[in-house]
Amino acid sequence: MRFRHRDGSTVHVGYCATVHPADDLDGVIADLDGCARRVRVELDVPVLGIGLWLASPVADRLANSPSSLNKLRRSLTRNHLEVVTLNGIPHAHFTDQVVGTKVFCPDWTEPERLRYTLDLVDVLAELLPADASYGSISTLPLAWRVPWSKARDAAARKALDGVEQHLARTETRTGRRIRIAVEPEPGCVLEMIGQAAAWLSRYSSPNVGTSRIGLGLDTCHLAVQFEEPADAFETLWRAGVDVVKGQLAVAPTLVDPSDAAGRYALGQLGTPKYLRQVREWGGPGVDDVAQAYELSGHSAWRMHAHVPAHTAPPPPLSATTLALEDCLTRLVGGGHPLTHHLESEVYAWPRPPKTKQQLAKRIAKELRWLRDRLTGLGLQAID
Repeated sequence: MRFRHRDGSTVHVGYCATVHPADDLDGVIADLDGCARRVRVELDVPVLGIGLWLASPVADRLANSPSSLNKLRRSLTRNHLEVVTLNGIPHAHFTDQVVGTKVFCPDWTEPERLRYTLDLVDVLAELLPADASYGSISTLPLAWRVPWSKARDAAARKALDGVEQHLARTETRTGRRIRIAVEPEPGCVLEMIGQAAAWLSRYSSPNVGTSRIGLGLDTCHLAVQFEEPADAFETLWRAGVDVVKGQLAVAPTLVDPSDAAGRYALGQLGTPKYLRQVREWGGPGVDDVAQAYELSGHSAWRMHAHVPAHTAPPPPLSATTLALEDCLTRLVGGGHPLTHHLESEVYAWPRPPKTKQQLAKRIAKELRWLRDRLTGLGLQAID
């Protein structure tokens, strides 16, 4: 979907394809022809944005095979889909039975991460619509927090400096501006907005919205950490760090962890396939809900599971919908948008969909909710 902001610029809105991951090109195209097409039809919009996830072998193939790239482009065209952003966090094996911390491997200290990201830059430069002001690629917040050292930090810095140089060359060669969105996540080297802002300040630009490397603001991750949107945006502004992309979902909250029924309901959300980090307000956290018994239980818990905003989680759980709405207002509700890329990333449904058709309907409902909030902020849907 596309929206016209009051300043005349275009805000692109779509959903993240990691909700139906495919690890080969034929699988990616099958999901575009199936699920993504159904979502667009359900919404009845002329064009729908989709944030593709391309496993490393697929990205390598597309970056080096014009015929493969044209095959993907034809699928996007016939289904009236556009790609302005890619999810470059999972490198491969995202369809494994258990992903866990493997999603952060290889990390930014390893050459495979750099090669993968450069392939994604080259692919997105080819897929990006001609009238899009820029393309964005989400990437991981350096690495899982252990092991980490000054030497590893320096290696990560060198790699991302190399990416910045490649982005500049790509813009000169193709005229397309691609930007990297580093996405803080609980448990990683950069898990809080303040940490990310300090690390990314090196890439700040005197002109807002022009830095090649900035932040990917995930509203679920921010809420899990009990970070206040007002404080987060103030920190980013002071550091001069751009929000390249907004990743949108809410996190489940258990206000009273002593409630056995609530702890059970929390554990049923999402899947053990992915990390479900839990944070306790004012206290520590654990890397998975299965370890939540280690927490004191004296204050509210929030869990890393991207749940929808359009429907409430099962009681007695609540959701961080107000934090999401606050972030949306700050991102696009002002005189100028802080980002032009908004992407829904929901995968932890209260009742898991059994078919791709059911999944498409759920995604469409979430995007309708988002559309209503954006029009309420004064944005105008573009027909």
